[in-house]
Amino acid sequence: MTDKPLAGKTILMSGGSRGIGLAIALRAARDGANIALLAKTDTPHPKLEGTVHSAAEAIRDAGGRALPIVGDVRNDDDITEAVLKTEGEFGGIDIVVNNASVIDLSRSLDLDAKKYDLMQDVNVRGTFMLSRAAVPILKDSPNPHILSLSPPLNLSPKWLGGHTGYTLAKYGMTMATLGLAAEFAKDGIAANTLWPRTTIATAAVQFALGGDRMMKVSRTPEVYADAAYEIFTKPSREYTGQTLIVEDVLEAAGVTDFSGYAAVPGTPDSELFPDIFLD
Repeated sequence: MTDKPLAGKTILMSGGSRGIGLAIALRAARDGANIALLAKTDTPHPKLEGTVHSAAEAIRDAGGRALPIVGDVRNDDDITEAVLKTEGEFGGIDIVVNNASVIDLSRSLDLDAKKYDLMQDVNVRGTFMLSRAAVPILKDSPNPHILSLSPPLNLSPKWLGGHTGYTLAKYGMTMATLGLAAEFAKDGIAANTLWPRTTIATAAVQFALGGDRMMKVSRTPEVYADAAYEIFTKPSREYTGQTLIVEDVLEAAGVTDFSGYAAVPGTPDSELFPDIFLD
């Protein structure tokens, strides 16, 4: 394996304007990868940093090639256009990252029906449809991967009942991904999910979970990105159908010290806030 195994490889990602998705894209860009981003954020959001265009600029600055595609993963025409544009620009697709996701931890009686539908449309349907649309092209890649940013299927009542609408949406992402792994194993297409042990310092954590206090006891998005990178470089026929944990992936790669990933340097691992869905 070369020291830049993703050089010339092409990633199609949903979302990616900021946070974990952008961190994954930048890690791949340092190898010289091509990254196409299908994202809605065409203009700056009043509360959230980054657009698909600023993300593309950052990818290029990091050493990669970027293709910003303004679109919605809920829209089938936008998905088709994204797949065709990516293939046309870069000659193929090697990796699909299902990063786009909506979070709402409201209890069932408080969850707005439109928000429930939004989570199902983006998280579950978007994951399935984007992956499915890319499969015919992934089949031509020498090492094709699908990676969904979703948790293992933990049937503990704590998680099933804590925020049922959101749990259904995230578990739906995982089930779709595991189904694709089984269905296309014969074609050599890997499909895995990835989830962290601790909260990650992103806008979703800040605005939907615990504000600045939780941001300070989280890890940086780079820990997720480094784990995703390890997955992308694994042989797809051998490394598939798994619900992977970020820290487990990195430990298997030889990482023993996670202190550099603390959002606030010097925060002991014991003080970091555990993410949901993991006991």
